[in-house]
Amino acid sequence: MNKPAFSRILLKLSGEVLAGDKEFGIDPQKAKELASEIKVAHDLGIDIVLVIGAGNIFRGIKAASKGMDRVTGDYLGMLATIMNAISLQDALEKLNVETRTLSAITVTQISEPFIRRRALRHLEKNRVVIVAGGTGNPYFSTDTAAALRATELKAEILLKATKVNGVFDKDPLVHDDARPYKYISYSDVMLKNLRIMDMTAITLCKENNLPIRVFDVNGKGNLKEILSGKEIGTIVSN
Repeated sequence: MNKPAFSRILLKLSGEVLAGDKEFGIDPQKAKELASEIKVAHDLGIDIVLVIGAGNIFRGIKAASKGMDRVTGDYLGMLATIMNAISLQDALEKLNVETRTLSAITVTQISEPFIRRRALRHLEKNRVVIVAGGTGNPYFSTDTAAALRATELKAEILLKATKVNGVFDKDPLVHDDARPYKYISYSDVMLKNLRIMDMTAITLCKENNLPIRVFDVNGKGNLKEILSGKEIGTIVSN
């Protein structure tokens, strides 16, 4: 393969991906598959930052709709991201990929606190950095955390790994006639209210000119193809 298209990326994984074919929890086999894809990218010499959601375990906003205090629900969701992060760290280290989990919520027994300079130092030492705990604040999603950490850690692109291959004009899992976009601007995403990421995350990417590529993480080899410069999924930019 030629020189990779990027030297540093942030990969945002939805929690549901870790559940595999199950509706809930963590599938170790799926974690192993994801780790294998990430290892291929890491072996290319690319700096990798990971942010993982918690939808496979807990959604604060959903719990709030059923009567739980929103702040409490969001903190539980942040804790769930740490569980996912440690699971993926374990899978990566079994493949001999040196990994560090840094959390915005202090859980010193299993992760380091998120300190920007420390995260950058880990990347310099060729370690995969998993950032857990969201932003450490309620009312902010892991999408916003991904946009924030990508900007802080100087990633060249935010790769949003989902269950569908790109951005569509409507939900392709519900509508058979959904049409994909190859390119779309941040402004159009907001104007059309396309819920690929929350609006705070989109705005943060727009203001910092951070491109987003949305792709299907279940497509074997998709990550490597993107890193080689192939246009898979949808690119969101200015």
